Amino acid sequence: MRNVVVTGGTRGLGLGMSRQLAAEGWRVIAVGRRNSDDLTAAAEACTRTGQGAIDFRAFDLTDSKAIPGFVRELRKDFGAILGLVNNAGLGTSGVLGAMRDSDIQKLVHLNTVAPILLTKYMVRKMMADGAGRIVNVSSIISSTGYSGLSVYAATKASMVGFTRSLAREVGTFGITVNAIAPGFVDTEMTDGLTGKDRDRVVRRAALKRLAEVSDVANGVAFLLSDKAKNITGTVLTVDAGSTA
Repeated sequence: MRNVVVTGGTRGLGLGMSRQLAAEGWRVIAVGRRNSDDLTAAAEACTRTGQGAIDFRAFDLTDSKAIPGFVRELRKDFGAILGLVNNAGLGTSGVLGAMRDSDIQKLVHLNTVAPILLTKYMVRKMMADGAGRIVNVSSIISSTGYSGLSVYAATKASMVGFTRSLAREVGTFGITVNAIAPGFVDTEMTDGLTGKDRDRVVRRAALKRLAEVSDVANGVAFLLSDKAKNITGTVLTVDAGSTA
C-alpha cells in the first residue's frame, strides 16, 4: 500500500483529502496536533471496508528542531513514503498595520517555514527511492489578493515559488512537485464569510457557487496519481471559476 503524509489531515480540507486518498487505496498518515472524532470515524470505516487506511500521528509543525526526527520515525513505522501533502496552515486575518508581530511570525512559520523544512527531510528519502509526489496547498488569494489577508497571501504565494523551483531541482529523481490553489471553500476557515461577503464571492464565480472540500480533495488525489506523472511545477486552481 502506498504511503502519503497529509499535514493538517484531521479536519477541514485535510480531512477531506485523507478520506479521498484512503478511498483510492492510499495509506494516509494524517498529521496534526490532535486527533479528531471525524478522522477516527474515517479510519474505522477504512478498517471495515478494507479500502485504504488512515493512521494519525500527533506532531506540532512549529517545532522545527523536531522535524528531522519525526520524519525518521515515520519511515521507521511505515517504510517508504511516496506522497506528501503540505496542507497544514493558519488562516489568521488582519490588516497588516494592526497585526501583532507574533501573529505575523506564527503565520509565516507554520504556512511557509514548516512545510519547507518538512519537505526537505521528506524529499531526501524520495530522492533515494527514485520516486515521489509532493503537493503544496496554496490559495487563489496568493495571486488575487484580499483585504485583511496580506500576510496570509504572502505565505501562500511563497508556496507557489517553492513549488516551481523545487520541481526543477528534483525532477531528475522521478519526483513531481505541484501546488493546488483552492478558492473560498465551505470549511471552518470560511465560517466568517457570511451574508453580503459570501454573496459577493458567489456572484464573482463563473459557476455561481463555492467550491467544495471534495473538489479540492479530488484535485490532490489526481496530482498524486500516476495520471499526473508528467505534470510538475504547476498550480491547479479549484475555485468554481472565481478567477476565470
